[in-house]
Amino acid sequence: MSSRPDGIVIAIDGPSGAGKSTIARLLAERLGYIQIDTGAMYRAAAFLLARAGVNLDDPAAVEHFCSNIDIRLDSVSGRQSVCANGLDVTDQIRTPEMSLLTSRISKLKPVRKALLKSQQRMGSRGGVVLEGRDIGTVVFPDAEMKFYLSASVDERARRRFEELTCKGEAVTLAGTIADVTERDRQDSERDIAPLRQADDAIPIDSSHLSIGEVLTRMVTMCRNKMESMESSL
Repeated sequence: MSSRPDGIVIAIDGPSGAGKSTIARLLAERLGYIQIDTGAMYRAAAFLLARAGVNLDDPAAVEHFCSNIDIRLDSVSGRQSVCANGLDVTDQIRTPEMSLLTSRISKLKPVRKALLKSQQRMGSRGGVVLEGRDIGTVVFPDAEMKFYLSASVDERARRRFEELTCKGEAVTLAGTIADVTERDRQDSERDIAPLRQADDAIPIDSSHLSIGEVLTRMVTMCRNKMESMESSL
């Protein structure tokens, strides 16, 4: 079915708040694959850098710090946990402040270099679903399946606002729209691996689709791809 021993690599790229993490988790469950949440890995790196007070304008300091970070993704009772240098940071990395800091540190070459190697190593055997900003363009340009999941700014901000409100965060819809807009600008304009749709990625606009509808489309396309590859052997 695939030249990789455990199956194909499925890449899901797209802007913040498009639902990539949720869809990646459900798609991995449906296919019996492993989810590698690269966004969570960058958030964890941002958390560690902030916690240590590293000067982000000092490349040498950032590179030295990143050479000693250890970020692991584990699944406990069906819920993915994020461990950074021995600390469970699953909840701490999901704040608006951490979202903006993540966009900033993801521009830094030492950070990307350190996490790129980890991501490629974790997914090299296949049988994985990865989501992020540059999975299909940089991390796994040879991924067998690539999706670009997007939604309008207003819809993504609405979803994010509801998520944060449910967590008890003191946020406003207008402020959340501004945060999402700024995150898009930072992700698209960064010099290293900017957010963009891979030429061979399948675009899916989830603005007016339910999670179930998006999942069904992706599962069908992935299984068709697997069957096509299998029949060509």
